[in-house]
Amino acid sequence: MKTAALILSLAVAAWAVPQGGYNYQAPASQGPQYASAPAQYNFQWDVNDAPSGNFYGHQEQRDGANTQGSYYVQLPDSRLMRVEYYVDETGYHPTVTFEGEAQFPSAPSRGYSQPAPAPSQTYSRPAPAPQQTYQQPAPAPSQFYSTPGK
Repeated sequence: MKTAALILSLAVAAWAVPQGGYNYQAPASQGPQYASAPAQYNFQWDVNDAPSGNFYGHQEQRDGANTQGSYYVQLPDSRLMRVEYYVDETGYHPTVTFEGEAQFPSAPSRGYSQPAPAPSQTYSRPAPAPQQTYQQPAPAPSQFYSTPGK
C-alpha cells in the first residue's frame, strides 16, 4: 500500500516538471553602459523666513575625494552657528564658530507665558477593610416528614 502511494507521488511529480527545461535567456541589452568616474558636484541652499525666525543653509562641493562645505543656523539666543568642514580619507573635520552675542530677553517673546503650576496631589491610605469572620451555619431543618398518627 505504501509502495503504491510512493510510486504514484513520484509519477505525479515527474509529470509536473516542465518539459524541455526552463530555457532562461538573459536580456540582450542591459541599457547604456557608463564609464566609472569620480564624484563631482556643487550645491547650495538657504532658508531665511523672518516671520518665523528660521535662518539656516548649507553649501558643499566635491571633486573626487576632495569634499568641502559649510552649514549655518540661527540659534534661539540670536547667535549664528557656522560649521565649516572638509572630508578626507581619515574622516570628517569640522570647525565650529559662533557669530554675535547671546541675547536672553527678560520678558518672554511671542506671547509665551509660563504655565500655571500643577495642583498639588496628596496620597491618603484607604480605610482598612472590615474584619470578616466565619460562623458555622445553623443546622438545616429535617427534610423528613412524619405523617400524623403513625
